[in-house]
Amino acid sequence: MARVVFTSHLQRFVSCPEHEVEGATVAAALRPIFEGNPRLRDYIIDDQGALRKHVVLFVDGRRTRELNESIMPASEIHVLQALSGG
Repeated sequence: MARVVFTSHLQRFVSCPEHEVEGATVAAALRPIFEGNPRLRDYIIDDQGALRKHVVLFVDGRRTRELNESIMPASEIHVLQALSGG
């Protein structure tokens, strides 16, 4: 099963422990996590179903913003929210 890890910054605002999930795409892997935690979904996904502007994904070490990207059963997905400020 794929492993989904959320940045510690997100964990300060909403519960988002690591998950082991099945799915052929990033979206399919995130779906059961978001179903159990709609508040987390709101931090990651906008009203049009796309990643929010300041969210980036790493799939097996490669940066992506594509929710439809294919994953392997042993993939690691890291979900990061960019920090900004001065």
